[in-house]
Amino acid sequence: MGNPGEYTILELAQKIQNMINPGAEIIFKPLPEDDPKQRQPDITRAKTWLGWEPTVPLDQGLELTVKDFRDRIEGNKQ
Repeated sequence: MGNPGEYTILELAQKIQNMINPGAEIIFKPLPEDDPKQRQPDITRAKTWLGWEPTVPLDQGLELTVKDFRDRIEGNKQ
């Protein structure tokens, strides 16, 4: 659904870069015309109607995601 925390795509890319390969190059490309300028979703409806809001901090969620992908890749090598 999203997370009301606001951070740039560069900040997100740098977090992932540091977790996976700090020496990897981040490549900048032009934004698509329909790219949203603000990525912070309004989760009011989710809170109100579903009683839902994010409980996992970004860094922890990224760690879990990276681990999941690594496990999948390792599973395919066997």
